[in-house]
Amino acid sequence: MKASLLSFAAGLVVGVVYSLLGVRSPAPPVVALIGLLGILLGEQIVPVGRELIAGTSIGAAWRQARCGQHVFGAMPGSHAQPVDTASNARIGAVQS
Repeated sequence: MKASLLSFAAGLVVGVVYSLLGVRSPAPPVVALIGLLGILLGEQIVPVGRELIAGTSIGAAWRQARCGQHVFGAMPGSHAQPVDTASNARIGAVQS
């Protein structure tokens, strides 16, 4: 319930900002995507700020807070989690 109320309040604030900027809702796709990017980057301010206050450099703070994975999603390759085929086989055996 608390998350719903906070989300509603944030929506009201965004609605006021949109009105002040003269943008109608639903926003044009480019404006909406830029807004979503702002939300994603804004979410990273607190964890990166905590790391910076602790004396970490900005690059290290970004990595420590795992911001890249949150903003850009799990990238294939080095960030992908290895598949544990042994546990998947046990799960399949239990389900059948």
